[in-house]
Amino acid sequence: MATCGRLRLLDQCARISPFVVVQRFLNGGPSFKASEVEYRFTAHPKPKPANPDKCKFGKHFTDHMLAVEWDSKNGWGTPTIKPIENISLHPATSVFHYATELFEGMKAYRTEDNRIAMFRPMENMKRMERTARRACLPEFDKEELLKCIGELVRVDQEWVPYSNKASLYLRPTMIGTEPSLGVNMSKSALLYCILCPVGPYFETGSFNPVSLMADPRYLRAAKGGSGAFKLGSNYGPTIRIQEEAARRGCQQVLWLHGEDHQITEVGTMNVFIYWINEDGDHELATMPLDKGIVLPGVTRMSIMDLAESWGEFKITERVLTMADLTKGLKEKRVLEMFGAGTACVICPIEHILYMDQDLFIPTMENGPEVAGRLYRELTDIQFGRVPHDWSHTVVEEAGNIDVIQM
Repeated sequence: MATCGRLRLLDQCARISPFVVVQRFLNGGPSFKASEVEYRFTAHPKPKPANPDKCKFGKHFTDHMLAVEWDSKNGWGTPTIKPIENISLHPATSVFHYATELFEGMKAYRTEDNRIAMFRPMENMKRMERTARRACLPEFDKEELLKCIGELVRVDQEWVPYSNKASLYLRPTMIGTEPSLGVNMSKSALLYCILCPVGPYFETGSFNPVSLMADPRYLRAAKGGSGAFKLGSNYGPTIRIQEEAARRGCQQVLWLHGEDHQITEVGTMNVFIYWINEDGDHELATMPLDKGIVLPGVTRMSIMDLAESWGEFKITERVLTMADLTKGLKEKRVLEMFGAGTACVICPIEHILYMDQDLFIPTMENGPEVAGRLYRELTDIQFGRVPHDWSHTVVEEAGNIDVIQM
């Protein structure tokens, strides 16, 4: 009876969404549960950074990590919070050969009332699930993973900086772990999360302007590809181009697309242009998501939501080219240009090296009114200076750690 009922349910679901049913069937069972987390605490806690505001991005790691294994036969295992450790993998493991890997980037903040809070974390969970589907890695319960990550943050809460300039960066990651050289779906996987305290992303500090190299010879993503997903394979090939930008005196790369040199992203950030458009309207514009070549950033979404709530100018998702930008600069219609992402929040742009042309962007000359206001409102929410439903509390009163060691 139970088996027949399950088959009928599979048949009904398959008529609606066959891909989802097959994916879940391959996942081999239900997701892990945060209520089942097992704990192993370090016997050798590391010293915290003396000045978290000076912590370089991704160089210092907390005492513990979250890990949960999956295989196609048994499904998800028991989530474990344990001392951070190296991962031992077979030389033929699929992640090494076929980049079966994905990650997310989030932050936890110590608020002014001593809570620990994350910023819109469910949006990261949704994006991680979409990326897992694209990478043919196992699905999971988004809410349960978020609870597990929250518990990891609670365990290592003293690593959340006592600062309004620094935060705790969270890196949930999933990799295919099957030792096989076949180009197939990995039959085993590891999901883990590590944490690191971070200061400002750029050495120049928070909210300081940067210069960009825009070279149409280099492409970050193509239509129909994987540019809209948080895959490590999107980032590794950009490192050499970033190094070239540095050699040419620029801090980041402005990625262009197509023969008309469409403006897509800045480094690992989404990009916005605030200007007076061709119709004489004040407009905040960014690359649309329907092309599939830019990442649907959480900060991007939040900027558009905030600006929409002001009701003061147009907010538009549309394609803008370098020709549009250079024409707008010549006619003095470009007011501000900035990148946006979790690591830096908002990064003003003041100079672009494009086809051996030096383009000056008057972002800082114009306040910058819009970028500065967005930065203040976003960081006020993140650090709890103003109440907002985008702030997801992990620890109500920091300092209360009452987990049971198992």
